[in-house]
Amino acid sequence: MASSSQHAFQRVALLGKVNHEATRTTLLTLERELTNAGVEVIIEERTAKQLGEDISSPTFSLDNLGDEADLAVVVGGDGNMLGAARVLCENDVAVIGVNRGNLGFLTDLDPDHVMEQLLDVLDGNFISEQRFLLQAEVVRDGERRDVGRAINEVVLHSDKVAHMIEFEVYVDHDFVYSQRSDGLIISTPTGSTAYSLSGGGPILTPNLNAISLVSMFPHTLSSRPIVVDADCTLHLRPAPDNGTLQISCDGHRRMEVLPKDEVLIHKYPHTLRLIHPKDHSYFRVLRNKLGWGSRLF
Repeated sequence: MASSSQHAFQRVALLGKVNHEATRTTLLTLERELTNAGVEVIIEERTAKQLGEDISSPTFSLDNLGDEADLAVVVGGDGNMLGAARVLCENDVAVIGVNRGNLGFLTDLDPDHVMEQLLDVLDGNFISEQRFLLQAEVVRDGERRDVGRAINEVVLHSDKVAHMIEFEVYVDHDFVYSQRSDGLIISTPTGSTAYSLSGGGPILTPNLNAISLVSMFPHTLSSRPIVVDADCTLHLRPAPDNGTLQISCDGHRRMEVLPKDEVLIHKYPHTLRLIHPKDHSYFRVLRNKLGWGSRLF
């Protein structure tokens, strides 16, 4: 049995939504095999409750994992990864994902070879990168009334389905345009392969310090996505006759936007430390997930 002092990460947290037997099996296998390899394992408490009595590792809440672990292994799809990462980034916990979802742009590890890949990571053979998040603030009468953060995207939209709204967009107080559309997607490079992609937005490689603005069904043929510096502050100002709008962060956190409110969007101070296997290639992921062509020669 290897000593944990030989590992690049000393304490590993396991978490995931145990919604089918394959995910449960992966989590139980990880706990058993990591423990046998001399790695100290802890389990997120909601995950532990779903696993029941089949585990022996100590449990902690998601909010406390950041103080207890230096690597979190998330089993599931990108949605599970997003939910965990929004919390774990507060403590700079490294995060790696096991793909038990659909596309899995953020979850690298193959569940059929997860221990082989993960032990290699624990031996120090990995790629580490920082992904920035966005913070959205709803300002009312000069005061911040609500705040949310997103790894993928912040979306301004109506609280009704398929309802056109009108708003103005400013970049660092510089007026960009007024627009009538179903809404606006403000995406990070991480989110450029998510909702923004389905809306016709550009793919931004993860190392870019940029965000994209993608209109949702704009009422003009000249509307095009815009890519701006990620260090700017975006100001969204709804027209007075819109009624109540919403800001969504990663499709999870929702905030009410009244007609005279202003929405500020900028970089969040903390970043997500994402871990990949040593042979990770972003463009290979794109080829595999999006069905792009392979080499011709």
